[in-house]
This record gives sequence, structure tokens and C-alpha cells, in this order.
Amino acid sequence: MLGHSQFDERTYEYQTLVDNVSLVSLELIDEINQLVVDAGHVLVKKKADAALRGRCDSFVVETDVHYPTDINLLFDAMRKVITLTAQWCERCGLSDWRQHAYNVRHLKRLMRAAQNKKRSRAKSPAQQAKREAAIEKAHRLYLEVAQHYLDKARATLARSEQSVAFKLTIEGYMRHATRQIDQIQRRVLQGEVIPHAEKVFSIFEPHTEWIAKGKAGVPLELGLRVCILEDQYQFILHHEVMQNQTDDQVAVSMVEQAQKRFPDLRICSFDKGFYSPANQADLAKRLEVAALPRKGKLSQQAQAEEHSEAFLQARRRHSAVESAINALEVHGLDRCLAFGLAGFKRYVAMAVLARNIDRIGAILKQRDEKRARRKRKHADRDTALRRAA
Repeated sequence: MLGHSQFDERTYEYQTLVDNVSLVSLELIDEINQLVVDAGHVLVKKKADAALRGRCDSFVVETDVHYPTDINLLFDAMRKVITLTAQWCERCGLSDWRQHAYNVRHLKRLMRAAQNKKRSRAKSPAQQAKREAAIEKAHRLYLEVAQHYLDKARATLARSEQSVAFKLTIEGYMRHATRQIDQIQRRVLQGEVIPHAEKVFSIFEPHTEWIAKGKAGVPLELGLRVCILEDQYQFILHHEVMQNQTDDQVAVSMVEQAQKRFPDLRICSFDKGFYSPANQADLAKRLEVAALPRKGKLSQQAQAEEHSEAFLQARRRHSAVESAINALEVHGLDRCLAFGLAGFKRYVAMAVLARNIDRIGAILKQRDEKRARRKRKHADRDTALRRAA
């Protein structure tokens, strides 16, 4: 792809590759993916206009973040505020933050102290009351020191107007710190329950969502949902990164976008999570068979539809989509290592493209193996005939 032969000894730094890959647009990756799938269909389709049968499902791609708590998110924000403000002072010739490394260690000790106070196993009412007082005291001290450093950083930035872009970066982390201080005060000191919509689960990957799908052994996942639509030949026709969306909100758009690229898509199966009455009506107009199981008790008409041969056949084949999800996760899509939301979407798109290319390779390999077995079989038969003669 880089235009070098196998004898070329030129090498690249890892960051060089990352910087260049980040210039590839999602639109270009989507166009390449369509060409790859079209080429795959040429290999497997007996007729060019043969109908495509799709199966649609979603899974969670985790972001590269640690488990979030109020106090460690505050430490993440303050660590960046202190270190970046110290760099700002070096650029401006100021000496306000000569002890920035000590300041970070000081905050970290206070955070660890607040964490450790929560691990007490006190059982008696008196011990529990003492434990609650100690927790409140540790958090109050932690917040006071964090607020002190935050105020000091604001005063430092006010002394110079150089490097506006760098200043905006620091102010962004300051807003994160201010939000976390407010939420810790409300939750720990005032006993308030923080609404889920106000929470942020990563300072560095703010698009991260807290997802609890109820799977056995996986109580929660931190990342974003990704929905894929795969055909009967195991090619992924379309995918979507779902931000603050549930399965029922993307069912129609998945089919609509897939049909724009592949008009032969006429059958598609889904899980119950994709069901809504509006989706049922809309998909019935777009597909010959929309295998979308209804929730709750079924009417006689619904029972007749879901017991039809076409519906049952699509439902029986639906579980094969888990194979595509597993293949994506095994080949690196269980956790996204790219930075930012744009990097997340690019990472997912490239993983889907790689999966489709890998599928073409598997088809060609199977053909070569089949051809080789046929040659060996005929060679053995010719040898036996010569010996008999």
C-alpha cells in the first residue's frame, strides 16, 4: 500500500503511521469497503442480482479508559491542569509552579486516603457513624486542596495572554475539574444522587458511555455501541457507531443505508431490542421479509406472521451474526485504542474493512484448498490405474 517492494529497507516510526492513518476520511474508508464487498459478491454470488439476506445486531466496543469514580476523575483533570500550567509557566518565564511534581503527588496522596476510607468494614452503628465522618473529612480535605490548586492555576493564566490554543486546552481541563468538585460535594457532603445525564465517565474520552446490557459475567461496559449488518456470505454491508442511542433507534437507518449501497438486500433479521411499532411498519415497506420479533403477548395475526416459513428461516440464521461480532473482537475491536470520537469511528470503520478483506482471503483460500484436494484425488486415481495396467 505504501508503494515499496520487499527489498526496500525504509522504515517508519509508529507515530508517523498513526498521523497518516488519521488523515484517511470515513467517506474514503466507506467507499473502499463497498468495493471490497462488491468484489466478494462476485466470488460467491451465482447470479449478479441474487437477493441478499441480512442479519443485524449490536455490541459494545470499549474505549481505552480506567474505571471511573468521582475522585479519580477529579485527579485526572487536576493532574493535567497542574502539569500543563507548569509548562505554560516555562514558556512565559514564570516561576509559580516550580513544585508542580510535588503538587501532583500531594493530590494523589489525598485521593488515595479518600479511597481507603471507603474500604472500612464497620458493622456497629457507632463504627459506621465514625466511618462516615472520616470519609467526609477525607473528601473535604481533598476538595479543598484541589480547589486551591485550581484557583492558583486560574491566577497564573490571567498573568499572560500568550499561546491562546494552549490556554484553551488548560481551561478545558479546568471545566472538568470544576464539574467533578461540584459533583463530589453534592454526592458525598450533601447526600444528593447525581443524575446519570450529568455524569462523565472519562476526562480524556468524554464520549464514553456507561452500558449495562445485563449479560452474564459482564455487569457493565465502558464504551460505545456499534451496530453491524451482515449478509449471508459473512460480509458486513454497513455499520453505525451509536451515540446515546438504543437498538430500536437505528434499525431503520441500518437497512436504509445498507440498501443505498446494496439494493439487493431484501431480507433482514433482528433481535427483540430493535422492535418498535414504527420500525415494524417502516421495515415492512423496505424489505420482503423483516424478521423483527415483537415484545410481549402476540396477537393472532402477529403469531401467524412470526410462524411463517420465511420468518422462521430468517430467525434460525440470525445467530450467525455473533460469529462476525466475535471475529471483529478477536481481531482488535474489543477495545478501541484510538483517541477521540473521530478516532473511535475511524478505528471501527477500518476494523470492518479489515474483516471484509479477511473474508475474501478465506474464500480464496478455501477455493485453492478444494482445487488442491481435487488434483490429489485425480493423481491418486491415475496412479492406481497405471499400476493396474
